Amino acid sequence: MSAVVDEQVGFINEEKIISLLEAGKSADREEALDVIAKGRECRGLTLDELAILLQTRDEQAVSAMYEAALYVKNAIYGSRIVFFAPLYVSNVCANNCLYCGFRRDNKDLVRRVLTQEEIGREVEILLEEGHKRILLVAGEHAGRSGIDYIERAVGTVYNARVGSAGIRRINVNCAPLTVEEFTRLKATQIGTYQCFQETYHIDTYKLMHPSGPKADYLWRLHAPDRAMKAGIDDIGIGALLGLADYRFEVMAVLMHAQYLDSKFGVGPHTISIPRLEPALNAPAANDPPHSVSDDDMRRIVACFRLAVPYTGIILSTRERAEFRNEMIGLGISQISAGSRTSPGGYLDSKAHKPDAEQFTIGDERSLSEVMCRLCQDNYIPSFCTACYRSGRTGERFMGLAKHGEIRKMCAPNALLSLKEYLIDYAEGDTREDGERLLARSLEELSPALRSKTVDLLARIEQGERDIYV
Repeated sequence: MSAVVDEQVGFINEEKIISLLEAGKSADREEALDVIAKGRECRGLTLDELAILLQTRDEQAVSAMYEAALYVKNAIYGSRIVFFAPLYVSNVCANNCLYCGFRRDNKDLVRRVLTQEEIGREVEILLEEGHKRILLVAGEHAGRSGIDYIERAVGTVYNARVGSAGIRRINVNCAPLTVEEFTRLKATQIGTYQCFQETYHIDTYKLMHPSGPKADYLWRLHAPDRAMKAGIDDIGIGALLGLADYRFEVMAVLMHAQYLDSKFGVGPHTISIPRLEPALNAPAANDPPHSVSDDDMRRIVACFRLAVPYTGIILSTRERAEFRNEMIGLGISQISAGSRTSPGGYLDSKAHKPDAEQFTIGDERSLSEVMCRLCQDNYIPSFCTACYRSGRTGERFMGLAKHGEIRKMCAPNALLSLKEYLIDYAEGDTREDGERLLARSLEELSPALRSKTVDLLARIEQGERDIYV
C-alpha cells in the first residue's frame, strides 16, 4: 500500500539527531544538571537537551535525573499506575519482520485467528480477574484480520459481560489504516490507537522489514497522522529497543512527539518502551543488533519522563518482575499484568507457549500479585477510564496534563477504581494492603476533594459501580 501525496516526506531528520548526539557528548556535569533542573519544571525538553541526558556519564547527574523523573511523574499524574491487559486476537501476519515470532516465514508458529465467540470467552476470563481496560492486538493480514474483523472484535469485547462487569475501554494496536478505515475504527468507540514505528532508523528499518506491507517506512510513520485526521486524538507511539542505537531511537521518538504536537496540537497520549525479548525463529530478537542493558532502560524511562512529561509511559510484561517494580519508581505510569501474547492464551494454557507467542514474557505474575506489590510500595493501582468517557481526550487532556491539572482527577478516580477492585475481586493480603493504601491516600487529597471522594466511595460500598470524577 502506498502513502498518499502529503505523506511522501518523512519528518525524522537523521542527520540532526546524529549531530545533536555528538554535541551532547561534550556537555559537563553543570550543563546536565541545568537540563535536569529545567526538566523538573514539567515543561519538557528540547532535542539538544535530551541529547545531553542521553550521553552524560556523570554519576551525580544520572542520580539527579532519576530523582527528577519520579518527581515529574508524581507532579503530573500522582502515584497512580494504570492497568491494562493485552488481548491478542490474531497471529496471522503478512509481514516478515526479523524480530517478531509472528513473522510470515516462521513455519513453526501455530497460527490462529480467534472467532468472535473465542474473543468473548477470553474477555470473560479477564473480567473475572478484574480488568477493565484492554489493548486489542492483531497481526497484519488484510484478508483475515483487517478492519472488518477488528470492528467486529471491538464490538464483541464491549458486549462481553460477567455479571454486570464489562470492559470499559478498548485501545487498539493494529496495522496502519487509511483515513477512511481509521474513521470506522473511531466509530467503534476505541480509546487510543497504538502504532510503533519499531525503528526510526531508515536503513535498519529496511533491513528488519524485508517484505510485506510493513516494509513501507513512510506509510507506517504517518499512520498517527491519518488516525488524527479521522478523529482518533489519543495516539500511542514507541520504538522497539534493541534494533538500533537506543539513543537515536529516543531522540526520534521525541522528534515524532514534537511533530504531532506542532501539527495537531496534541502530542502522543502514550509512549511505549518495549525491549527485544527472545521469540521463536526471530533472528533479531534472539540476537539483538544493539543490546539494551538494564541501566540503559533506566535512563530511557527517566529521559522520556523529563522530555515528554505529559505522556503516559508504558512498560509491558516483557520485563522481569523485580525490574518492573524498580522501573515504576523512575516514571512509568501504565503497566500490563497477567499478560498473554498469543491468541487464546487466557482461555487455553496450551496456547500460552513459545510456538504461539509473539515474544517471551518476563513477568508471569497474576494481576492480583502485581496489585498487592504496588499497594505495598504505596502506588495506587488504577483501572480508571474516566477521561475517555468524559471527553477528556486529545487536546483537552493534553491541556490538563501540561498544566498539571489532570492529577486532580487521576487521584480520586484511581481510588474509586481501586475500591471497586478490592470489593469485587481482592482477597487476603491484596485487600488488606489495598484498604490501608486507600485510607492513607485519602488523607493526601485536599479537604474538598477528599470529602467528595469519600461520598463516592460510600456509594461504591452500597453497590454502585463505574463512578468517576
